[in-house]
Amino acid sequence: MEDLPEALVTEIIKKITRTSDLNSLSLVSKQLYKTEGNQRGAIRVGSGLCTATEALTSLCARFPNLRKVEIDYSGWIPGHGNQLDNKGLFVFSSQCSSLIDLTLSFCSYIDDSGLGCLAYCKTSVSLRLISAPQITSIGLFSVAVGCTGLSALHLIDCEKIGSVEWLEYLGMDGSLYELVVKNCEGINHHDLLKFGSGWMKLQKFEFEKKRERFDRLPGDKVYDPLYDAHSMDIYDFCCESLKDLRLAHIETWPEIGLRVVLGKCKALENLCLQYVRALNDNDIIALSRSCSNLKSISLWLNLQRYYIDDGYCETRMSFTDNCLYALAQNCRMLQTVDLKFEGCFSGWPSEIGFTQKGFLVLIQSCPIRVLVLNTANFLDDEGMKALSSSPHLETLELIFCPAVTDAGIRFIAQNLCLRNLTLRVCHGVTDVGMAELGREHMLVFGH
Repeated sequence: MEDLPEALVTEIIKKITRTSDLNSLSLVSKQLYKTEGNQRGAIRVGSGLCTATEALTSLCARFPNLRKVEIDYSGWIPGHGNQLDNKGLFVFSSQCSSLIDLTLSFCSYIDDSGLGCLAYCKTSVSLRLISAPQITSIGLFSVAVGCTGLSALHLIDCEKIGSVEWLEYLGMDGSLYELVVKNCEGINHHDLLKFGSGWMKLQKFEFEKKRERFDRLPGDKVYDPLYDAHSMDIYDFCCESLKDLRLAHIETWPEIGLRVVLGKCKALENLCLQYVRALNDNDIIALSRSCSNLKSISLWLNLQRYYIDDGYCETRMSFTDNCLYALAQNCRMLQTVDLKFEGCFSGWPSEIGFTQKGFLVLIQSCPIRVLVLNTANFLDDEGMKALSSSPHLETLELIFCPAVTDAGIRFIAQNLCLRNLTLRVCHGVTDVGMAELGREHMLVFGH
């Protein structure tokens, strides 16, 4: 091995992807040890890492070209030894000159002063903070000011981050392409509107509020099914570069907040709405009119209360067939549909809001390749018959669809394009229906 040309050794190492294999390879010879160390671009450390300054300095010297570092202390207990602290993070940030991607998970010993060390990482473009209990808005603001090239920021379970001066600063700088905020109690979805002009460059955005104990129940609030948050431009910003949008566990009434984003995303390709309260058909209609490139939509819905005539209210999901018709008419590139209906009863399909007729209009108007239906009480064997003639359908997953029986399975078995079928808790399907699938040589991944 010592006689091999350096270029050849480098190419061999590039083809090895498993960390354990790379560690073993580096023990073979001094040449491989040095070359592998120079080639290593990413490491993941946590419990068991020696946090002494000399040891960390030696680690950085061993891997001088690290571009991605993940420090993960999930499952850590005091008996595992000390965690990496502010001084240790300073070693990484000051000596890893090529560092562009840093993840800190469950790092309890790192606070705002330690995070301020990242200002030395002038090339840093991605930062993920996961369950960082000592980090506040002060530390995050120092990152916003010091890391001028920051393009991706993930904040997950960071309870002490509250004020949003850091967000306003990043918005003015306009460098972020990806922003993910999950389960941060001090940040609400109205705060995110202070991102201002930063929305123009943003390509991926996720916001998820911390789940409350009863947040999937209808509750006492009654919403207006006709309210149109997009009839006038309440917030002066645009997000025409946004391609991926996910909103989860937020309420958009009486303050509209991030609801307005749905009508401003002209480049949107992937949409995920999970248990968002107070939305109605007008939100999806507005989105469909501006998002002709939409390729994937995921709607996880729960029961909510909406006004009807004479002061009465009804309990149902947020949307009706009207939004399905709008998607069918305006989003002709739609390929993936994921619908989940939580809390509805099989004997009351009207609670869902969608009917089989409206659903089939969408399926027959777009080149749907992947379809996932969870508790879709409206789908029966006739619907399966219609799906059997869908020319693009490759993957179908049905979860708790009680009206689908063996007859529906016989229909879907005739679809020549279907390659993946998953059935879960579909009690109307028996071994007879499954045998039909076997005769058609189809792949069944679950039942």
